[in-house]
Amino acid sequence: MARRAAWLMALALGGCSPAPAPSPVPPAPQRIVSLNPCTDAILAEVADPGAIAGLSAYSSDPAQSSMDVAVARRYPALGGELEEVAALKPDLVLSGNFTPPATRAAMARLGLALAEFPIPRTVAESIGQIRRIAALAGHPDRGEALVARIGNELARAAPPPGSRALPALVWQAGGMVPGRETLISDLLARTGFANFSATRGVAQANILPLEAVLADPPPVILVAANGHAQEDRLLVHPALAGLPHTRRFAFDPVLEWCGGPTIIRAARRLAEVRRATT
Repeated sequence: MARRAAWLMALALGGCSPAPAPSPVPPAPQRIVSLNPCTDAILAEVADPGAIAGLSAYSSDPAQSSMDVAVARRYPALGGELEEVAALKPDLVLSGNFTPPATRAAMARLGLALAEFPIPRTVAESIGQIRRIAALAGHPDRGEALVARIGNELARAAPPPGSRALPALVWQAGGMVPGRETLISDLLARTGFANFSATRGVAQANILPLEAVLADPPPVILVAANGHAQEDRLLVHPALAGLPHTRRFAFDPVLEWCGGPTIIRAARRLAEVRRATT
């Protein structure tokens, strides 16, 4: 009985012991550089402006930017050279996943923390990237706010239940098309379309020639022209005007790949097109 009382006393005293101190939360980076237009757009949404030390030069170019160009031009525009990045003394560098091994190794030698992000293939992958960048920037709440905005826009852009998916060809400069496992293919499905080229077995970045489109025309063509007349010539060929059951709509190519806040703009545009076809 005495042993039992002693055991209970020890248990009680143990329960009163102070809990171990929580692990300290690492401080948020004070200087963040982004070398990719996709990470640029997310970073600008979730980081403190004073923590952004530089963005990729793409984001200062209206033809290639995935964010507000005026906002991008508030920061140094970087071409990606290691010397210019190192000169900014960043705590964190965000990049795509095509960093050359030599550059990656040099950053490690210089003590530059590098976080790489591949092109997202789905909305879910993009949301994961938003959350990761927001956490790295020290503001996960801002990431969740952006995720909520994306979810709301996709809900508004969704077709009515039971609607038939409308085949749509995303036709890029030179006749290039997106494949099945791409962000734009996911966005098409979420907004009431089917990726026409993928259903025809055409793989990512392959060319769909004019003859094939004329022989088997889709109901909708999303013309993702890049503004270069020579490359866009195929997309505006006069023969396309003779397709009686095909409608063409402009679609900004910068909305196809990056995800992040561009999903909101892409969903709005696709919803506009869908409404115009019904």
